[in-house]
Amino acid sequence: MTVVTGDVERPNGLCFSPDEAKLYVVESGVVPRLIHAFDVVDDGAHLAHERVFVNAGLGIPDGIRCDTDGNLWCGWGGGEAEDGVVVFTPDGTLMGRIRLPERCANLCFGGLKRNRLFMAASHSVYSLYVNAQGAVGG
Repeated sequence: MTVVTGDVERPNGLCFSPDEAKLYVVESGVVPRLIHAFDVVDDGAHLAHERVFVNAGLGIPDGIRCDTDGNLWCGWGGGEAEDGVVVFTPDGTLMGRIRLPERCANLCFGGLKRNRLFMAASHSVYSLYVNAQGAVGG
């Protein structure tokens, strides 16, 4: 086992981009919470070019997954107007939001076409067919 970064305080959700060239990590130990992006180099042995991908502001990002287009789907919390899933484009622009009546802690794509989003929330599990396909392995 090798430590590839020790600079993220309380790392939480993580996932790779579809080509596995980037690693995204939610940092839970700071306010506001951040989602970092790292370049994966040396055949996966090291991370480089760490940057803040998303500053969550008042939101609480949690579990994350990428779709085949490189969009980042994030379980999200923060109250009635924030709870659900937030989707960011590969450049970190807010693309959309799925509102739920409770905080979403984790999510994954499933189904034969990987186009069914499963969302694990505080007290419930939700599913929704989406116009996206989850990245293989994510």
